[in-house]
Amino acid sequence: MTLCDAGPLFALVDPRQAVLHQRCKAALSHLRSPLVTTWPSFTEAMYLAHRSGGWPMQNLLWQYVREAVLVFHELGPEETTRLSVLMEQYQDTPMDLADASLVATAEGLGLAEIFTLDHHFQVYRLHGSRPFVIVG
Repeated sequence: MTLCDAGPLFALVDPRQAVLHQRCKAALSHLRSPLVTTWPSFTEAMYLAHRSGGWPMQNLLWQYVREAVLVFHELGPEETTRLSVLMEQYQDTPMDLADASLVATAEGLGLAEIFTLDHHFQVYRLHGSRPFVIVG
């Protein structure tokens, strides 16, 4: 499994971002499947897809779900509690809800590899000390 942020999801379905689109498509073929994301991160990707290309682009995102290329991690109670702790800890970065949900998911599932275009993940630390392995 590879944790996946909203940025690559959006880049995968938006060919107008030519360089990022090709880079993410190439990276996708080398990642451990399935991609795992959270509802906050998927919501962010859906918003960007709607704003940029409407339903046809959003449908491409749903296709990744239908084909089980992308699966959702449901946050448990401890992970949900962790969100506010992380957002407070990284308030100067700042950390949004989607990023906090991905960090909490990584900690909960023992994942370190993340497919992202977001430079904030270079700052975030798993359990306060371990860096992410960034793909993207």
